[in-house]
Amino acid sequence: MTVERASLLYVTDLGYEAKGRRYCDEDIRLSGRLREDFDIALCHPLDAARLMGSFDAVVVRNSGPVLHYQRAYDAFLERVRATGTLLYNPPTGRGDMAGKQYLVELSAAGFPVIPTVDRAEDLGRLPEAEEYVVKPKLGADSIGMEFAARDRLAGLVHADVLVQPRIPFRYEVSFYFVDRDFQYALYAPLPERRWELQRYEPGLEDLEFAQRFIDWNTLDHGIQRVDACRAPDGELLLVELEDLNPYLSLDLVEDGVREAFVDRMKASLHHILGR
Repeated sequence: MTVERASLLYVTDLGYEAKGRRYCDEDIRLSGRLREDFDIALCHPLDAARLMGSFDAVVVRNSGPVLHYQRAYDAFLERVRATGTLLYNPPTGRGDMAGKQYLVELSAAGFPVIPTVDRAEDLGRLPEAEEYVVKPKLGADSIGMEFAARDRLAGLVHADVLVQPRIPFRYEVSFYFVDRDFQYALYAPLPERRWELQRYEPGLEDLEFAQRFIDWNTLDHGIQRVDACRAPDGELLLVELEDLNPYLSLDLVEDGVREAFVDRMKASLHHILGR
């Protein structure tokens, strides 16, 4: 007896060019591995709403910054909600998929994040720094980011941006999760070469730090990446919680780690599909 395989629409922009990364290579290889368990087709994000009705679930992967096609993406989400389509990741995350307002809220709540405000009257809550970062709440890939001295900040703050001190961090590190399970970590030992990543062996405190943000988020399934920086005093601070389409850098991990990640992602998909 032949068991019917579930079908996946895998959303990716194979032509998107990102600094220091080749999104297309990762998606070609990962979708190929998923094909071992599922019937799968790749499509551009602008085609997803039109095509998704023929598939059991939609997997959003390296689809590029949503701000490049915001209106089409909003229409896609409306259709997902109206039809009850299974979406991976689901559109209920509180991290970057909802914009960067969460950084302001987490900072005010005392979470270990880079101090963040979004109102001119709150600029006094930021620590003294040589320079500050002003970034769009709906930004991605450093699009629209600006550096400014403190005396310029009041004229730059408005409802659509947030402000943070520019921290002279020791390095950046990313923690990768499937559902709520940690998979691996990578870091950039040289801050000026942020995409030259190496394997990072996290300690217990590092894992507790990352897990805290995964637990704070509302996703019960999907892929998340917790990006952090190591401050000069040794503390880890959250940079962002990427819960929409995080790049995974799977080509940089050992074969066994990559196999474990793929197996865990397959199991997650089988679970939500009830297979």
